[in-house]
Amino acid sequence: MTLPQEMTLIEITVPGAPEVLQPRRADVPVAGPGEILIRVHAAGVNRPDALQRAGKYPMKPGMSPIPGLEVAGEVVALGDGVNEYVVGDKVCALTNGGGYAQFCSVPASQALPIPEDMDWIQAAAVPETFFTVWANLFGLGGAHKGQRVLIHGGTSGIGTTALMLCREFGIQAFATAGSADKCAAIAKLGAEPINYREQDFAEVIARRTGDKGVNVILDIMGASYLNNNIKSLAMDGHLVMLGFLGGGKANDVDLLSILGKRAVITGSLLRARTKEEKAAIAEQLREYVWPVLAAGRCLPIIDKVYEYTDAAQAHARMEGGDHIGKIVLRVE
Repeated sequence: MTLPQEMTLIEITVPGAPEVLQPRRADVPVAGPGEILIRVHAAGVNRPDALQRAGKYPMKPGMSPIPGLEVAGEVVALGDGVNEYVVGDKVCALTNGGGYAQFCSVPASQALPIPEDMDWIQAAAVPETFFTVWANLFGLGGAHKGQRVLIHGGTSGIGTTALMLCREFGIQAFATAGSADKCAAIAKLGAEPINYREQDFAEVIARRTGDKGVNVILDIMGASYLNNNIKSLAMDGHLVMLGFLGGGKANDVDLLSILGKRAVITGSLLRARTKEEKAAIAEQLREYVWPVLAAGRCLPIIDKVYEYTDAAQAHARMEGGDHIGKIVLRVE
């Protein structure tokens, strides 16, 4: 396959608001050892992209300055040592950055074949959220059949994915949201909605569980929710933190409650995980989740699709907080 020398990508011109995202021309990347080069057809939009754009994401050496953590497209070149894919394969992949572009190179171990009936848009909405939910809710949190969980931000990409997988694997779920429409969307996914603008979620959890609490909480708020999260945990419960929209530093934490419940408070950043760790998550998804997607269940909920050159509009919608499900960029 003859590849072009140049492509269009979306760069962060300076840290700032969505409008700092601008297209520019650049060389097509090369697939290094163990990598595949993907002709991108769609790319997912995620909260870490916006944090990176604003200059608030902890960027380690080697991380791509180009945003975009998940893509779907065709394999167009193979790096040395790659034998699990061939040119022409349709894949979705967790990237190490660089997804807002016409071409993106990724470790082959972070790619997965696209299920037969899934389109580019749906496939691009899978990797970041499914890797994150699997590694945190089911990995760090240890959620399993018969347990109870609480998902904050239940209509986000992470939230809707978590709720669908909870329903699939027999886990009772509660989820918070801030509007009647979002609560209705949560109910359709088989979970019990809690409108945080009208209800104290810790009181609802205590009442609905007979003061037993939930086994796992997946949290994006951080400091502002910490004490109520601890109140909501069951004995030996796990609080898994993914974000800090409500603040990154907590004061007046009820440490006695943590001790009394033998609670585990943990969290992770997916992008900071090693290639080997990401590869292990991919294999677990292939084994446990890919058959579900191939059967047409737990498919990602798509909120809105934008052309990739309109990435600024996509970021504005995500930060506006009105979306339900995933926002995706079409790259053609």
